[in-house]
Amino acid sequence: MRIPPLNGKNCGKIGYRPSMTEELAARRRRTRDPVLSAISELGSATRSDLSRVTGLSRSAVGECVAGLLTDGLLIETIKDGPSGGRGRPATVLSMRSARGVVLGIDLGHAHITAASATSVGEVLAECSGQLDVDHCPERALDLAASLAKRALRRSGHRLDEVLGVAAGIPGPLDIRAHVVSAPTILSDWIDIDPAAELERRLSRPVFVANDADMGAQGERAFGAARGFDDFLYIKASHGIGAGIVLAGRTYRGSTGIAGEIGHTHIPGASNWCRCGSQGCLETVVSISRVSQQLAHVLSISGSVVDANLLPPLAELALNSSAARVLADAGRTIGRVVADLVNCLNPAAIVLGGELGAAGRPFVVGVRESIDRYAQPASAKAAQVVAGQLGARAELLGTISTALRVSTS
Repeated sequence: MRIPPLNGKNCGKIGYRPSMTEELAARRRRTRDPVLSAISELGSATRSDLSRVTGLSRSAVGECVAGLLTDGLLIETIKDGPSGGRGRPATVLSMRSARGVVLGIDLGHAHITAASATSVGEVLAECSGQLDVDHCPERALDLAASLAKRALRRSGHRLDEVLGVAAGIPGPLDIRAHVVSAPTILSDWIDIDPAAELERRLSRPVFVANDADMGAQGERAFGAARGFDDFLYIKASHGIGAGIVLAGRTYRGSTGIAGEIGHTHIPGASNWCRCGSQGCLETVVSISRVSQQLAHVLSISGSVVDANLLPPLAELALNSSAARVLADAGRTIGRVVADLVNCLNPAAIVLGGELGAAGRPFVVGVRESIDRYAQPASAKAAQVVAGQLGARAELLGTISTALRVSTS
């Protein structure tokens, strides 16, 4: 059985008006997360407690709780002590922990991480491995399934207790055929259906999407994008990708390739890219390229620095020479993002990946280019912030997605 996409087949189209059913599903998702988070924090709560803590109306809380009880994520018990009246005894709600387990799998270009988590996104166990994912698809899928099973065992659960599984891959997925089809990106994965392959290995339905889309979901559920329905998540790592969220929904384009900004041509750049073109953005400002630039700059003032052994970028940002390199990288990416700001008018730009963790110099560089090249009104409307989850954004995004598909 294949889990359907989170959006209907037309939901990604600009101007599309969702049906009443889709509106109700979206409203349910918006209320579920704060309700589950409140119960997790309080341990147990009445409906009145949930309304007070979350700020949601009593009717919204009641509708959400009814759905969560039906889905088996909550249990309801009679409150101890006198009821305070002659009517129906007060009841309290708590998590059904034994069933609240999901699996998230993050496949990067050179690593795979899998985690098991509770029904409110609390990570229970996490396992990682190193592998050339781009060029070893079968081994990568085997390792992903193995790590997921290991994380599940470490958390004390079985496969038949898993409510949902989601995975992110470092490239676009054709949303029509569910296979990798872009011949210049993840070329060794062409015609592979990652969801079907992982489903076969795990004996559970699996939802798969691009890693930048998963990073966007992670920051929206647990990080810097909370509260935003229109934002861009920029994953600046070995590749450069954008997760696009519009009106609360991930926008993937007609075939699933939206957001591949790493292959935007940069005037004056001539380096060959893995996609077969010259001058792509990621040949100029990938983490590998920026690390080489930082090593060169730092070596000028002292001993030779190995680009593979640099301190964390947040530490390097305190060095004025390194800060200039990071700010320039931000300006280069910001020039491309400015065009998206003009087109999409987002409320926020969330910067993730290794470069996103560089902090203020990188953020300021992106901000400068958006202010310079985007229309003033659109630029003013867009906040530019560093992601709060760092390298864990994609993993937590798969967990958030697994939670959502488990109750859809």
